[in-house]
Order: sequence, then C-alpha cells, then structure tokens
Amino acid sequence: MKKKTVFVTGLKYVFLSLLALVVLIPIYYLVVTTFKSSTEAAVAPMALPSSWDFSGYVDAFQAMQYPQAFKNTFLITFISVAGLILVSSMCGYVLNRREKFKITKVIFLLILSGIMFPYQMSILGLYKVIRGLHLMNSLTGVILVDIAINIPFATFLIKSFVSTIPIELEEAAKIDGAGVSRTFWTITFPLMKPMIATVAILNTLTIWNDFIGPLYFLQSREKDVILQEVYRNIGQFSTDWSSLFPMMVLGVLPLVLFYLFMQRYIIGGVMSGSVKG
Repeated sequence: MKKKTVFVTGLKYVFLSLLALVVLIPIYYLVVTTFKSSTEAAVAPMALPSSWDFSGYVDAFQAMQYPQAFKNTFLITFISVAGLILVSSMCGYVLNRREKFKITKVIFLLILSGIMFPYQMSILGLYKVIRGLHLMNSLTGVILVDIAINIPFATFLIKSFVSTIPIELEEAAKIDGAGVSRTFWTITFPLMKPMIATVAILNTLTIWNDFIGPLYFLQSREKDVILQEVYRNIGQFSTDWSSLFPMMVLGVLPLVLFYLFMQRYIIGGVMSGSVKG
C-alpha cells in the first residue's frame, strides 16, 4: 500500500509538472520575444535572444501612448470597482437579511438572471441607452456599464457571505439605538472585508481586461484604454509580433502585480462565503 501511494503521488507530481509546463511555455515565448528583432523572432522563436534589447519596450511605450492609456484604464477600473462594491454590498446585505419575504426572493432571482447571459448579447440596447444619456465617448458611460453588468455576481457572493456574520451583533447595535444605515456601515460592512477584497480582485481583473465596452463607447484616441491601444497596432494583413508583444507585457504587468499582491484574499473570501450559518 505504501509503494502504491508513493507511485500515485509521483504520477500526480509528473502530471502537475507537465501542466505547469504547458502554462509557462506561452508566457516564456511572450517575454523572450519582446527582446528580439522581427527576424530573430521568426528564425528562432523559442531560443533566448542573442542580445537583450529593451528598445522594443521604449517603442511600445511611445507608440501606444502608455501614460494616457494607463490613466484611462486605471480610472475606469478603480471607479467601477468602488461603485460596484458600494451597490452590491448594500444589495447583498438586504437580500440576505430579508430573504424570508417572497418579494426578496423574486428580486434576487431577477438579479441572478444577469449571470446567465453575457452582456455582449445586449450590446445594441446598451449602445442606445448610453447614446440616449449623451454619454458616448466618455469614461462615465463605460464605468456605468461596467458596474451594471458586474452587479449580479458580486451581489451573489456578498449575499452568501453575510450569512456568516452573526445577526446578534446587529441586534445589539439596534438595542443601543443604532439605525439600519449606521448598523450596516459600522458593524456589518467592516466584517465583510474578506469578501469585499475578493469582489474587488475578481472584478478588477474583469474590468481591466474588458475590450468590448471601450471599443463601442469610446471613440477618440485620448479616451482609449490599454487594450484599444494594443489593438490599434495590429495590422489588417500582417502583424509585427516583436512590436506587439512588448505592448501586451506593458498592458498586463500592472494587473499581474496587483493580483500577486492581493491573491491571498481570494481563497479566504470565497471559502468564508461558501459556508452558511
């Protein structure tokens, strides 16, 4: 039995190592290509560069107007995530504490139905709404869309997590004279920190990588996000990969750093919200 267990464990490590290799090879190819010329990238795509040339990053930084694109992307992501946390936390709290009422269950099902269909299916309707509100070519329009389409999943996570917060704390605050609003902001909301962090991380990844929204609703280059700038440098008939790859690295690097810094909150928040009572 001991030999069998060691053999099975060894097979697991071999399988996981192969899986990690499959994941790391594209990343290796992406990073290595950024230091090569177009000719060298075509002749020896997987080899290390003959010389480490950083000019590709300098050219990409200038070609994609990186400071302006980063600023637009950061503003859209930061404001959208902040607004999403504000709305979904209040919504999830009420739906959990009032779940005994039938109307609450109906409202929750209506909100939850937003997860079933991708928002790209209703892009024409969203376009008409944004145009009717005179928010075309403005960051505000994209921010409102990002908040609206991510509310269902965030509300679902927060509603589940609120069950882990003892209601006795709120009852004690009520006895002391605190109203619903004060109880929520001073007692419940601080205790929701693990799930708030999880919602912030997951939606930061989603909104930062959103391409369809900015593509439809932002029309001038000074309002472009990073992904739009990357897309502008893709030719119709050919693509200079040695120029494109540094742009991709510059675009994804802030997100990778953010994820590495915040990833420890994801598992704790999701696991806490998975247990009711």
